[in-house]
Parts: sequence; structure tokens; C-alpha cells
Amino acid sequence: MNQLSAIATTALLLAYSGAAGQAPKTGATPSGNAQNGKRIYVSYGCYQCHGREGQGSAATGPRIGPRPIPFQVFLQYVRQPAGQMPPYTGKIVSDSELADIYAFLQARPQPPAVKNIPLLSN
Repeated sequence: MNQLSAIATTALLLAYSGAAGQAPKTGATPSGNAQNGKRIYVSYGCYQCHGREGQGSAATGPRIGPRPIPFQVFLQYVRQPAGQMPPYTGKIVSDSELADIYAFLQARPQPPAVKNIPLLSN
């Protein structure tokens, strides 16, 4: 994914998530199994573009963890993505499996603040 595509994807995700001041039209976040979500995340190859921890990369795919976008936006984007990501229909990955992946992404720890990383704080 080139840098322009990454910027466009990020803008789309922010717009969908209500970052422009509108409340997102979402339902409750389903409970999921983070351990199973990790297994599914790896088995479907999500890590190849989004990294093992959902950290993303400007070269391959956007950051999707540790604070993912609202579940309903996540679900919609996975089903009908923009850019180079292929669509994952319900025949490929179920809503329940996506809830597990989402739980895995939510469970990712926050990275440390830059000021708390000795090599970067000098």
C-alpha cells in the first residue's frame, strides 16, 4: 500500500468512526475470545499487512490495534474495504470470528510513551 493509499484509508476510517464530531452508528461491541482471535488473525494472514500486534505499517497496511475502530465500522470495513485489502465476506470469515479478532486487537497492550523509551528520550 503506498503512502497516499494509507492516508486515504486512515481518513476513511476516521470518517466512519465519527472522528469528525458525529457519533458513530454502532451497536454494542460483541464479546469475543481474544485467544481464538489471535489464532484466526494469524491463520487468515492479517499479520502480513497489519503486523503481529496490529501495529500496521505505512508500507503494508494501517494500524488496527491496540485501540481498534468501533466494532461495527471494523465489520463494515472488513466486508467492504477500500484500497488494496481484499473483502472478507461472511462466507470467508463469520461475524463471530471477526468479534474474536476484534477482541484480540482490543487486548493488545498500548505501546510505551516515547519519553519512557531511553533510546528515544535523549
